[in-house]
Amino acid sequence: MAVSPYVQAMQELFRANTRSREFPAHGAKVHSVAWSCCGRRLASGSFDKTASVFLLEKDRLVKENNYRGHGDSVDQLCWHPSNPDLFVTASGDKTIRIWDVRTTKCIATVNTKGENINICWSPDGQTIAVGNKDDVVTFIDAKTHRSKAEEQFKFEVNEISWNNDNNMFFLTNGNGCINILRQVPMAAELKPIQSINAHPSNCICIKFDPMGKYFATGSADALVSLWDVDELVCVRCFSRLDWPVRTLSFSHDGKMLASASEDHFIDIAEVETGEKLWEVQCESPTFTVAWHPKRPLLAFACDDKDGKYDSSREAGTVKLFGLP
Repeated sequence: MAVSPYVQAMQELFRANTRSREFPAHGAKVHSVAWSCCGRRLASGSFDKTASVFLLEKDRLVKENNYRGHGDSVDQLCWHPSNPDLFVTASGDKTIRIWDVRTTKCIATVNTKGENINICWSPDGQTIAVGNKDDVVTFIDAKTHRSKAEEQFKFEVNEISWNNDNNMFFLTNGNGCINILRQVPMAAELKPIQSINAHPSNCICIKFDPMGKYFATGSADALVSLWDVDELVCVRCFSRLDWPVRTLSFSHDGKMLASASEDHFIDIAEVETGEKLWEVQCESPTFTVAWHPKRPLLAFACDDKDGKYDSSREAGTVKLFGLP
């Protein structure tokens, strides 16, 4: 099969820059990494209860600030979809915090009912959704910082996300399904509209591609499935990983999909063919991956080498693949 010019170009780029660079970020393992919408900054959240923000310079990350205030692990974080100065963290301390990088201060602390494990910001910037260990998803008004609605689910809720059009809310669950809900106009609640049997086992993560054509889910069955957004049908599966798929990210152009697990590599697939484009070698399981919003640069974070907390080994580093 002929390799597309795009794949050739990317493989040449990665071959020239195969080494992943490590940057010290935290005193314990990093659970989440995310780029600001403009790509100037990378934020990381850690088991050490803090978030860190780096500035991306030509060939390195430069640590800008460490954000303290949470009383427990920062499990997930995300940036405002269009304001590059704001990001939000979800913590096991039953709060979320919104931070402003210009003042380096927490501008809002919102109390929630449970230990928070996942968070996402709606594409229109108006709502923050946060999920906790008790499978409650709370929808918070990003301006007033008050809870608008709350949904208790009868199944294990894993990852949550709006679609790019901002009119439907997706979640992956412990029964291998993708649940789709729609916002009821003028009302606070969400109405369930569809449940898709996506995988035979726990459906862990979900990501939408920036072009709005596909979304991908990763499962405990070690498969990544790619779905057509409009038809809601699975168009292909990626099966190169052997362990439960923990994290996914589409490249800025929607043409590459990175997926990672406890396997000691990150799989980079060409979206349209499912072919392996590259694999990034890791020395331990990977928790989180995030492509840069404008260029083929992948941020990620892994577990400690020996699986137990030991700060002298690479606990708490953020890694970049694709740097010149």
